Amino acid sequence: MDFDDTPAEADFRAECRAFLGAHGPLRTGTTHHVVGVSDHEGDLVHAAECRAWQRTKFDAGWAGLTWPETFGGRGLDSTHNAIFLEEEARYQLPIGVFSQAVGMAGPTLIAHGSEGQRRRFLEPILRGDQVWCQLFSEPGAGSDLAGLRTRAERDGDEFVVSGQKVWTTFAHFADWGMLLVRTNPDVRKHRGITYLVVDMRSAGIDVRPLRQATGGAEFNEVFFDEVRVPVANVVGAVDDGWRVAMTTLTSERADMGSSKMVTFEEVLTLARERGATGDPLVRQGLAHLHTGYEINRFLGYRARTALSRGQAPGPEVSIAKLAGGLRLAEQADLALAIQGASGMLAGGDAIAHGFFQATVFMGQWMARIGGGTEQVQRTILADRMLGMPSEPRADRELPFRDVPH
Repeated sequence: MDFDDTPAEADFRAECRAFLGAHGPLRTGTTHHVVGVSDHEGDLVHAAECRAWQRTKFDAGWAGLTWPETFGGRGLDSTHNAIFLEEEARYQLPIGVFSQAVGMAGPTLIAHGSEGQRRRFLEPILRGDQVWCQLFSEPGAGSDLAGLRTRAERDGDEFVVSGQKVWTTFAHFADWGMLLVRTNPDVRKHRGITYLVVDMRSAGIDVRPLRQATGGAEFNEVFFDEVRVPVANVVGAVDDGWRVAMTTLTSERADMGSSKMVTFEEVLTLARERGATGDPLVRQGLAHLHTGYEINRFLGYRARTALSRGQAPGPEVSIAKLAGGLRLAEQADLALAIQGASGMLAGGDAIAHGFFQATVFMGQWMARIGGGTEQVQRTILADRMLGMPSEPRADRELPFRDVPH
């Protein structure tokens, strides 16, 4: 593994800091947008700010660093992109809303999309013109995603889609969606799935908010009632959507594994401001949390080193996703413990306007469940890294229409 910046990488990091520092202050524990706390209008304002920042990066040549220049990127390697993301996370800048568009839809279209799809979507994504959402999970198909039942039936040059998706982040203001549908129930469940891109303003789409414990509703359930989607919107091949979806999910897990919902320095600052650094239990918690951050950083280096050598990342993506989820839980518990009884407050009465309560403590489950739960990541590691026998599955060889439900 390569831990230290080369001279060229150090120069690039300095360029990143100069650009970012001209557009926003360094992050502190008191300057966050608190997502989803009974403030739908505030979330829409935040989305508009994210669009503006994405356009600023695009105009200055800092968007899509690893994307081909043909589609508005700079054609740099993954190491440069990782350096920029590390530095961007240090500044108070609106960066959340485009994680699905830039981090998931873009890489999937680059890998599997047609030339027409790439021309149509990639540059607008980088410009901030399009917010995307991920229409994968269903009420009966979460961890067992291949059990999805939203169906798409061919009608000439269109598919007619009916069904339901759930836990869809930002669907209420997304422009486009990554949609998995069942197109062939007569083959095994992983083989009859097709990956579509869908215009979220199409007739027949009904987006309903899911109110959370925070009072916010950035998650939604989405209903499809005979929604017509052009066959030209198939990504990859019909019935081969599972393979395409794995590209999306790998990108999502890598992003969540490196997620910096809050930095270690912010938790440390909170402890100092509350006069808690002399408490031996808090000090022990801070030391353990710092260790977790470093583990995730080194896992990121392993993935970056593999990519820089032209190799696909291995199981470290699932390891990072699992380790990142455990770190989120630890930092959330520690942040509230540091606050003591004040940790029960919310909104304007709470420290940092309730950021640690709402976004860090309550919001941890979005990253821990999304992209495959911690249990799913453990199963992947057991199968693919440790070589342990797979759990018996009675539906593995059955045509999907014969699977009990």
